[in-house]
Amino acid sequence: MIRKTNPLCLLLVAGLLAACSNIKYLKPGQNLYTGAEIVINPDSSGRVKDEKGLKAELKSKTRPKPNKKILGLRPKLYIYNIAGEPKKKKGLRHWLRTKVGEPPVLSSEVRLKLNNDVLRSNLISQGYLQATVTGDTVTKNRKTKAIYTANTGQRYKINRVTFPPDSSPIAAIVNANKEKSLLKPGSYYSLDVFKQERERIDNDLKEKGFFYFSPDYMILKVDSTIGKHEVNVNLRVKETTPDASLKPYTINNIRIYPNYYLNLDSVIRRTKPVQYKDFEIYDRRNTFKPQVFERMIFFNKGDVYNRRDHNLSLNRLVNLNTFKFVKAEFNPVDSFKNNQLDLSVYLTPLKRNSLSLAVTGTSKSNNFVGSEVTLTQLTRNVFRGAEQLNISVGGGFETQVKGTQAGVSSYSLSAEGKLSFPRFITPFFEPKSTSAFVPKTNVTLGFQLINRANYFSMGSAKGEFGYNWKESAFKEHVLNPISINFVKLISQTDSFRLARQNNPVLFSTYENQFIIGSNYTYTYNNQIDQTRRNNLFFMGNVQTAGNVVGLFFKEKEDGSKRLFNTSLTQFVRFEADLRDYFKITRGLTWANRLNLGYGYAYGNSSSLPFVRQFFAGGSNDIRAFAARSLGPGTYRVSPNALFADQGGDVKMMLNTELRAKLVSVLYGALFVDAGNVWLRREDPLRPGSQFRLSNAFDELAVGTGAGLRVDASIFVVRLDLAFPIRKPYLPEGQRWVFDEVAFGDKGWRRENLILNIGIGYPF
Repeated sequence: MIRKTNPLCLLLVAGLLAACSNIKYLKPGQNLYTGAEIVINPDSSGRVKDEKGLKAELKSKTRPKPNKKILGLRPKLYIYNIAGEPKKKKGLRHWLRTKVGEPPVLSSEVRLKLNNDVLRSNLISQGYLQATVTGDTVTKNRKTKAIYTANTGQRYKINRVTFPPDSSPIAAIVNANKEKSLLKPGSYYSLDVFKQERERIDNDLKEKGFFYFSPDYMILKVDSTIGKHEVNVNLRVKETTPDASLKPYTINNIRIYPNYYLNLDSVIRRTKPVQYKDFEIYDRRNTFKPQVFERMIFFNKGDVYNRRDHNLSLNRLVNLNTFKFVKAEFNPVDSFKNNQLDLSVYLTPLKRNSLSLAVTGTSKSNNFVGSEVTLTQLTRNVFRGAEQLNISVGGGFETQVKGTQAGVSSYSLSAEGKLSFPRFITPFFEPKSTSAFVPKTNVTLGFQLINRANYFSMGSAKGEFGYNWKESAFKEHVLNPISINFVKLISQTDSFRLARQNNPVLFSTYENQFIIGSNYTYTYNNQIDQTRRNNLFFMGNVQTAGNVVGLFFKEKEDGSKRLFNTSLTQFVRFEADLRDYFKITRGLTWANRLNLGYGYAYGNSSSLPFVRQFFAGGSNDIRAFAARSLGPGTYRVSPNALFADQGGDVKMMLNTELRAKLVSVLYGALFVDAGNVWLRREDPLRPGSQFRLSNAFDELAVGTGAGLRVDASIFVVRLDLAFPIRKPYLPEGQRWVFDEVAFGDKGWRRENLILNIGIGYPF
């Protein structure tokens, strides 16, 4: 009789074998250190608020750290042991032992007294002023753990806070802002809060001109002898504080060196400056217009120094993307006697011209391109006003490996010129910006050629005038009040022409047309903050076309409005893209996306133009379905159809993906995608295509799969293998197809498995 073995038992046995094999590699007298255990108030002398969190914090302070564990196992230590001592400093054995493996952490490395002192100091800093810590070790089967017992005593609170009583300028500022104090009677004693309070006071003083003051000059005297486990806190300025730190400073001369190089320092300083308002500009090559610095530097002669304007000036000069070296130097006039500072700004320009090659992935629903290569020529300071001219050419492709669609792919070629001015340019006045980020006015001209193999080629020319500004490091706005797009069908095959005749409603979106309107995009993205465990990305976009310009054109006999005998498109289009990235562990991230879109065509148009429609399916979308083949609604385009692109006016998409680091730059992923597109109005030739909110969730397609990614930071190559588990075009009640999944069936694999190849993450 053959008995089946429980997989869980096999895992446990493997774990025990791995653990034992780790121990056998130890030398005589050595014990493996397995980590620390924290015990708080074992005699029940008092309960601690958030004891679990305190234990975790104290444990994190102990040293050394034990070998890393995964599911109770120590695979890195196991790899280190089985690799053995390499004979050479190269090869597989050396790589496994030094790069992948981890040497054993031994009990002899534990320093109990040092850890006792560290933990006691940490407890005292949190207000447990009478805390004691004792440590001991326990060894069993050549494994040692350290046990630290902490008796915290009662946590002290603040009874009273007093501020400097004298009448000095510093005392006046400190007392004027004491309502903002972080030290509140009744709150717990905390050394971290004390430090933050000193920094708060220092920042208040810096805003009032006290350039040379330092947080170290503010002392907090704590009296813990008043009883009742309370303390009195007295804030005072140290008596040894230098005189220069006790007075505010104003700005005297402002000198700007736009072409500064350290090896030419003496030559540059001898150059005769150009006086522009309050600025002395040492620009012997006349490289920049003086107005550039007026917008970038927030100080004027006679201003009281303040940290805000200091930081704003530096940030603006850096964000201008014109200088590779930015330094602001404040020096006292006449050895501190006049309470004045001379400001010198040293700027080293970046190269005027630079060439870059970018390989990217895109997830825009209205674009064929899944991966794109772009060559960009950047020219800086075009008109001596720190302008930037970007001229780029690119090419992209989107392809999938599937039996019925093998060899049918899409590609695009594009060219674009974009001229950016580092300020708002408006017809009547120039808005002033006090943000650290430089606003930009952009003029853009571009052309794109889209080729759908075996079907058509389409050209799209655009011109835009608009603004781009950042509200903060996370928030960005793009407003293009003028956006002109001309779309023309350049060529078409006989099969595509036949398909147009069979479905004129669908193919009306491919007519030559003008799209004249405006667009606005708001983006929130805090992914640059790597300290967050949870990061968010949101993009909201609204586009309009033909609303204003349509008022100036009369309707033709057929009811249409035309410009140069070309249809004038009228629509409003909305799109929102919300993404969430949650770091479960250092190497494991859970990524989610919700993408919604809605377009309303009216007047001169019955549906959105092709280049503004929403599509479903593809390498950055719902990966279990061929590109642009899904929908609309419950309609299914035949796998052998002459033309498979199915656009829509409405889109709903949800993606969830678990991303895990496997080894080095190799990452794995498990994902589920769901979504579909619909038409706002029913197409008689495509039954089930109309959007109805009550049926939307029942008409979602769902796919799942797994992927591998090579993430080398500067580029990501992605392979995703997906298959459908819900097909919206099947009859109701039969749309879930879990029972049809058959990886061993060649026919099923040919019809359902899709391999997506892409550059960059799908979202």
